[in-house]
Amino acid sequence: MEPSFLGEVMGVARDFFKLPLEEKQKYSNLVNGNEVRIEGYGNDMVVSEKQILDWCDRLYIIVEPENRRIYSLWPTQPPSFRDILSEYTVRCRKIANLFLQNLAKLLDLHEDYFVNMFDENALTYARLNYYPNCPKPDHVFGMKPHTDASVITIVFIDDNVSGLQLQKDGVWYNIPILPNALLVNVGDVMEIMSNGFFKSPIHRVVTNAEKERLSLVMFYTMNPEKEIEPLSELVDEKRPRRYRKTTTNDYIAQLFETFARGTLAIDTVKI
Repeated sequence: MEPSFLGEVMGVARDFFKLPLEEKQKYSNLVNGNEVRIEGYGNDMVVSEKQILDWCDRLYIIVEPENRRIYSLWPTQPPSFRDILSEYTVRCRKIANLFLQNLAKLLDLHEDYFVNMFDENALTYARLNYYPNCPKPDHVFGMKPHTDASVITIVFIDDNVSGLQLQKDGVWYNIPILPNALLVNVGDVMEIMSNGFFKSPIHRVVTNAEKERLSLVMFYTMNPEKEIEPLSELVDEKRPRRYRKTTTNDYIAQLFETFARGTLAIDTVKI
């Protein structure tokens, strides 16, 4: 994608979060004032009074397939928001397919093995994150440690301020800022299907005392009813099944529950 187009993408995200609160609340994720739904603007759900909240506002919407879009939750301000996000969705799909093809080849599977798993009911979620500057960055995360419940995730990171960190062997590392770059994460579903060959990385977002930060994340998931389990081609006596069977829908529900509690959904399906 051209740097100019990526600049437009980040620009409409920034313009949305700069809108007055009453304008943003037109797309609220609250139903009847108290029930939190996945899609919409606001914060993530709270499941416990002891829960540590993240320092983050977000807009979470389905972008694929088009017939599943709830346009009443798509901002009309800035005016170019819908067109630019739609175009970005099309371009990201090409990147996702290319990445999935290469993962299949690494596993000695047919190139389109994973691409073909995404039928007409597979869902792609876009999550726009806004992390305000935080007066006490040592006391709260922008987003607590977690893994993604997706097959893969494409992340467009703000190139003005760092904040995304990756955990490896118990140590946290800063993801470097690369202007006009996209980061691709392997998600939990790919870890399960590959029987642990690929690992879904634990990551978090730290806050910044002086600067705000933005990101746009695309989560690629399969049909909500599709069963998820290690591929038969990747299970044998030397490498037995490491994960039990679940469905996309059940796993995503589990992710939201465990994320709120600060635990990992992937741990609930390990054998």
